[in-house]
Amino acid sequence: MEKKILSFIKENRLLTMNATVLVGVSGGPDSMALLHFLHGLKEEWKLEIIAISIDHQLRGEESSEDLRYVKEVCRQWNIPFVGTSLDVPAYKEEEHLGTQIAARKLRYAFFAEKMEEYQASYLALGHHGDDQVETMLMEFVRSASSNTLSGIPVKRRFSTGAIIRPFLCITKQEIEAYCAAKQITPRIDPSNNETTYTRNYFRKEVLPLLKDKNSNIHTTMQHLSKTLQEDEDFLQAEAKKLLKSVMDTDLSNKGFEFEIKSFEQYPRALQRRAFHLILNYLYEDLPKNLSYVHEAHFFSLLQSERSNVQIDFPLHLKLEKSYANIRFYFAPDEERDDAYHKKMDIPGKVILPDGSAVTAITVDKPAVEDELTYFCSMDQVALPLHIRTRQFGDKMRWKGLKGSKKVKDIFIDAKIPRNERDTWPIVTDNNGEILWLIGLKKGNPERKSNNASYIQLYYENGNM
Repeated sequence: MEKKILSFIKENRLLTMNATVLVGVSGGPDSMALLHFLHGLKEEWKLEIIAISIDHQLRGEESSEDLRYVKEVCRQWNIPFVGTSLDVPAYKEEEHLGTQIAARKLRYAFFAEKMEEYQASYLALGHHGDDQVETMLMEFVRSASSNTLSGIPVKRRFSTGAIIRPFLCITKQEIEAYCAAKQITPRIDPSNNETTYTRNYFRKEVLPLLKDKNSNIHTTMQHLSKTLQEDEDFLQAEAKKLLKSVMDTDLSNKGFEFEIKSFEQYPRALQRRAFHLILNYLYEDLPKNLSYVHEAHFFSLLQSERSNVQIDFPLHLKLEKSYANIRFYFAPDEERDDAYHKKMDIPGKVILPDGSAVTAITVDKPAVEDELTYFCSMDQVALPLHIRTRQFGDKMRWKGLKGSKKVKDIFIDAKIPRNERDTWPIVTDNNGEILWLIGLKKGNPERKSNNASYIQLYYENGNM
């Protein structure tokens, strides 16, 4: 088994020498075997291995004991341990989410936080080949979109590095045999045997039937997953080019507009993916009631002979055809009266509705920053600057972060109460790029500066 995993790691370039690797460990067979296996590579690959374990507070004392078990094993194996307890039940109620979604959001937020803290290159998770088969079967049953059928990725970008899954090439049975051979006694979650959960039903009832016909089904599905993901990556990249070519972005209203004729020159496969890219940008989280029916409505709108048509999507998103153009935008929320959007003069001072203020001046040299001050070069940003409350789809990026992160997720990571998020002050440039989520995050404009003149912003009289 070890040779098979090593070959899989090298084939997919899952590890590099001298890397810091966080390993997600629940105490179950999969994660304990993964921790043991990677720990065994530590000397040869010169790895720094850190175990990270989470109690989701969903099984009372039993899940607390899982955390203590992992900590004790790490002590015995001489592996650094990071553990935490996350109040998933409370977060689930606060955000009106299902249990599994709430747990995943909090778990991955904690993972990202620790990736940044340790500047880790990899987060290793213990998903195996049977998990892959189950996931792809479940998506096949409930999804009508081809880009969801590619299953669990072997490797994907995350926080300061990448999530890797070295065990996707082996089965659950092989993992259990490994644990027995290495005298690892993992913790067992009894809920894994309950077929009331969809995944467990596929695991207990469907997967054995497939293995009876093809005992190597996990390898077949993993190969299919890899080819589908490679195809999808290419199509997604082409869809982004499509959007860049045809799209006009209305940054003040967080909307999109394009000419129908230009859009329809591209293949339908790219049109479909471009449509979903727009939705992913506009929605903070895709609504549960968004389905392939809405995709069908979108294409019907493109082909409509009527000059002016509007259709409603979930959460007040509007799609509007006006003669030769299609526009996506959110209808104003008439019930919300606490939103604001103010232009900032430099030098100048903006008084916010809660009495706090942001002052802008120019300086020749930036001083030492703290959480209430922000500096940027005059030629790094598009003027004028704006200060406003959050909008649908807000994202920002900063130094050390690969890609961008949703403002909503930043609030969640910082444990900002939900009732404070809609009035939190955000500084942007005139192109809509978020420069400063005041008191929380400072952006990193891409343009290089050759100017000795700087803008200094100072926030005062806040309650942060």
